[in-house]
Amino acid sequence: MLKKITASFFMFGYILSIDAQPENIATSLKFEQVINKIEGLYVDSVDGEDLTEAAIIALLEKLDPHSTYMPKKDANNARSQIDGSFVGIGIRFNIIKDTILVVNTISGGPSEKLGILPGDKIIEVDNEVVAGTGINNSGVRSRLLGEKDSKVLVAIKRGKSNNLIKFNIKRDKIPIYSVDASYMLDNKIGYIKLNSFSRTTTREMRSAITKLKKQGMKKLILDLQDN
Repeated sequence: MLKKITASFFMFGYILSIDAQPENIATSLKFEQVINKIEGLYVDSVDGEDLTEAAIIALLEKLDPHSTYMPKKDANNARSQIDGSFVGIGIRFNIIKDTILVVNTISGGPSEKLGILPGDKIIEVDNEVVAGTGINNSGVRSRLLGEKDSKVLVAIKRGKSNNLIKFNIKRDKIPIYSVDASYMLDNKIGYIKLNSFSRTTTREMRSAITKLKKQGMKKLILDLQDN
């Protein structure tokens, strides 16, 4: 019979005892035991899911700088980018000084059609003040993305005016294009600007290259800045 060895650690007045198991036991069982002990004995209530995600993040940090963990909600956003479309209001944004800044509007999208401009600052979304509240990228997406044909009320500050301009925007499917531009620089050199990688990238690149070859392209400048 294998002898059990008791491993203990001290945490906020509790000694949590974990029985050591044979070396070939699954690592996941050890982790599950620790989580169960914490949930059952820790002085405050804890969220097991939050602890698990924090542990996964710490684990991957031990590997290399490029291995990261993406929570489900962020994975869904990333998948939309990869699939080449999403349902939203059709803007690219940045958060500058705790304010959502419209970097540009996507051609043919609802925001462009209503007259929203690059440089506009989003102050309210559905009458909720979002400027100066510490909002992050996922917070912006959760408010602006949604079901097709659903509406969102956005209040915008434009230029130096203190008056807010309100837009009632109907969400729509927004295509995301990888190739921003493709043209000939001279008789032999073509230029393609690639802004991101998605499921449509290969098709877009082939189309752009074919077009430029027909125009006489012998050399290509492939611009990957900010990709």
